[in-house]
Amino acid sequence: MKIAIVEDDINMRKSLEIAMSDYEEFEIKTFKNAKDALKALNDSFNLIITDINMPGMDGIEFVKTLDGKFEVIIMTGNATLSRAIESIHLGVKDFLLKPFDVDTLVTAIKREDKIQKVKQTLSKSTKSSKDTNGFLGSSKALQSALNIADKACKTDASILLLGESGVGKEVFANYIHKNSPRAKKPFVAINMAAIPESLIESELFGFEKGAFTDALEAKAGLFESANGGTLFLDEIGEMPYNVQAKLLRALQEKELRRLGSSKSIKIDIRVISATNANLSDKIKDGEFREDLYYRLNTIPLNIPSLKDRKDEILQIAQKTLELNCKKYDFKMKFFSDDAQKQLLSYTWPGNIRELISVVERAVILSDGNEISTDTLFLESRGLKKNKNIQDMEKELIKEVLKSEDNDRDKAAKILGMSKSNLDKKILTYEL
Repeated sequence: MKIAIVEDDINMRKSLEIAMSDYEEFEIKTFKNAKDALKALNDSFNLIITDINMPGMDGIEFVKTLDGKFEVIIMTGNATLSRAIESIHLGVKDFLLKPFDVDTLVTAIKREDKIQKVKQTLSKSTKSSKDTNGFLGSSKALQSALNIADKACKTDASILLLGESGVGKEVFANYIHKNSPRAKKPFVAINMAAIPESLIESELFGFEKGAFTDALEAKAGLFESANGGTLFLDEIGEMPYNVQAKLLRALQEKELRRLGSSKSIKIDIRVISATNANLSDKIKDGEFREDLYYRLNTIPLNIPSLKDRKDEILQIAQKTLELNCKKYDFKMKFFSDDAQKQLLSYTWPGNIRELISVVERAVILSDGNEISTDTLFLESRGLKKNKNIQDMEKELIKEVLKSEDNDRDKAAKILGMSKSNLDKKILTYEL
């Protein structure tokens, strides 16, 4: 580790040179002022240790000039403690209060060295992974799914995406559409579970004026909106049985009729559907048509869950952290060792969707540059069952609402729940 020490006091500077010479893992270069240091600094330096009170350019101005290009540790006396605190706001990770012993200095350096090595490891992992169209990872399980998707992209065959909730089925659907000949045409998504059963047919196929009581004017359905492009039917297992026959006919005949119309409309779409349910069981129970299942399942694509991609959890978490620091205009943060262990030990029942939500929330709620286990709030999700889960959930909701100035829409998004569910919990916990 190459370290630059900037200290105007010659006795202090020489003392540090002598003391640090015992540590072969550190390459020390000293400078008597910030001006000389700036002339010599290059990418080979890993850390800058600088005094605050120096003639000419002082330590604070020096740090500002560095513009975040190097990690910095500040040395200061009692009289400049307030300025040391000011330097923290400039991104300085640590400061040493004079007088300090060599062990204190070495501990600070080793702590920074460890942080940098973690960042480098995560950065290398991220760079070596595939990061395209919303994907991040290099696991065999993910690559296998992507290989099938790449082959399917070139065709118009119907694709059935299978996998647990939160694995990224819509991301795969988008990826297939964007890499298909239909890429310049519409991509239209509908979640069957999110629409009242009575409205699904009119949403899909549209209706004519007067088709029912509230049909005051004609409206095109999602099939027509997606014409020429791709229609993504999420949670297809939740489609009402009586609508399934009409969907099958539309796919077979490549035409549809709006509700209240006798006129057929030609359609040219590619259908991608998705489910986390066992459609075979639904067929046996008479809840899903077997002929529709085979029509939709020309190419089955199993999307791996996060438990099958354990080696990628920290990569995904790091990338999400970086994106959110940029999104919220925060200085770059990092996960503590304990936070990384917790991320790896948690079971992630909500898969990548849950991981992204947890990291985004931690970025927002963490006060400093380090993200600790306290801001991950994974204890309330099952890591420490001996704690009162309700109390921890109440605390989490309270913190998120506070951070978002009681904006319930934003809070619900960060918490990974619907606004209606959040409203119920606010009433329950009397927040």
